[in-house]
Amino acid sequence: MRRSRLGILKDSEDEDPMSGVANLFDTAMVFAVALLLALVISYNIPELLQPEATVTIVKNPGDPNMQIIIKNMDEIQVLNMTEKVAGGHGTKMGTAYRLENGMVVYVPENATAEA
Repeated sequence: MRRSRLGILKDSEDEDPMSGVANLFDTAMVFAVALLLALVISYNIPELLQPEATVTIVKNPGDPNMQIIIKNMDEIQVLNMTEKVAGGHGTKMGTAYRLENGMVVYVPENATAEA
């Protein structure tokens, strides 16, 4: 009779104490994948993964370490900001005007006014 009482108190299928840790690991992995997916979507990276897409990204706009990343089909080009100033000879093609609202208007040199 004593044996049966111990059998009632002690379950033959004891729960593994490490099974909860495995469940936490699975949950953490799902959370990490969800964060990576959100990051990819927030930076419009799916467009970068499409082979026929053309995308231009400006990193750190206005900063000295600004970069322009241009993806044209399967070619990726990275342009870094430098302190060099471009120069050379050329011809005047027109004039650009900044309006009071901040918009810039380009007027070609040979433009004629229509009445």
